Amino acid sequence: MNIPQDNQAIVTITKDQLAKLPAASFSGSIKLIDRPEDVDQAIADLKASQIIGFDTETRPTFKKGHLHNVSLMQLATPTTCYLFRLNHIGLVQGLIDILQDKELLKVGLSIHDDFHSLRRIAPIEPSGFIDLQQYVKKYKIADNSLSRIYGILFGERISKGQRLTNWEAEILSPAQQTYAALDAMACIKIYNHLCSGAFYPYTSSYLVFPDQEQPSIPNPNN
Repeated sequence: MNIPQDNQAIVTITKDQLAKLPAASFSGSIKLIDRPEDVDQAIADLKASQIIGFDTETRPTFKKGHLHNVSLMQLATPTTCYLFRLNHIGLVQGLIDILQDKELLKVGLSIHDDFHSLRRIAPIEPSGFIDLQQYVKKYKIADNSLSRIYGILFGERISKGQRLTNWEAEILSPAQQTYAALDAMACIKIYNHLCSGAFYPYTSSYLVFPDQEQPSIPNPNN
């Protein structure tokens, strides 16, 4: 199959295209860690995993110049997402060790923003991370958001409806927990999908050729 290739071609999904996709669902296990006595076992489980998905959530602020510390840190294996309520347990040494372990593969998105926020709690030097914003560029994906990258690869939309909710609430709702877990586990799913060779940009339905007439791309199923 002779598929035309162009260095200027990019893969990108529009806001309208994304909105029309079916909602993604979370099918793994969620473990909420809000007591110090539950931390050690969670950390042991994470260290036994070959890959960890990473994300954080912070209580939104609506006052200029006022910042909250990170409320929640999500660390996921391919089957289970651990939700560490940092506003309850703090950024304990075991979590710092995971973040700084250069041999333990961790995948996130826009991770430097997360690191900056976590450094307001404790001095950390994260290592062993892959930032999907940079990683997807080799696959000609131009979009930077998790929801758009996920939509391109899997044809599903990650809802962002819980993003601005109160992450320091006394009890995190099931919707908040599912939202947080899905974001972290989506990072693993994206990375594994790309590494497997299952995605080829020049056969993507979201491939565009900016500033030029788009060539006809043969259907790979014909």
